[in-house]
Amino acid sequence: MTDVTDLEQLVPEWLTLPQLAEVLGTTVTQARSIVQDRRVVGVKRGERTSFQIPAAFVVPAHRANPANVAPAPENPEDGRHVVLMSVQGTVAVLTDFGFTDAEIIEWLFSPDEALGTTPMEALLAGRKAEVRRVAQALL
Repeated sequence: MTDVTDLEQLVPEWLTLPQLAEVLGTTVTQARSIVQDRRVVGVKRGERTSFQIPAAFVVPAHRANPANVAPAPENPEDGRHVVLMSVQGTVAVLTDFGFTDAEIIEWLFSPDEALGTTPMEALLAGRKAEVRRVAQALL
């Protein structure tokens, strides 16, 4: 079983539900729905053991699907943020294999020899199919 303190070593930045809502420009209720729909996963952590998700799951809107390279807006700080599209499907694959949410986060942020990087970095680079093939090989 993955210990949350182990995740502290792997995940550099986290978002609480209110922070997720703020970054996405939505309400906390809608941020909670994103979690319930398993578009992202998170764990209880921190001083107050609040539910948090890795910040890397959220990207500028023009990077929502890195496989379709869209030009960056002139001023990216003014742009919208969204959940990286490939996270949800990868979460579904790993959930089907019986991974807990903490184990999913651990796998996504741990270096993988077959990928030459972490699965999360590979997803951010648009290598969704390759990441899913490596995930399916876990069986």
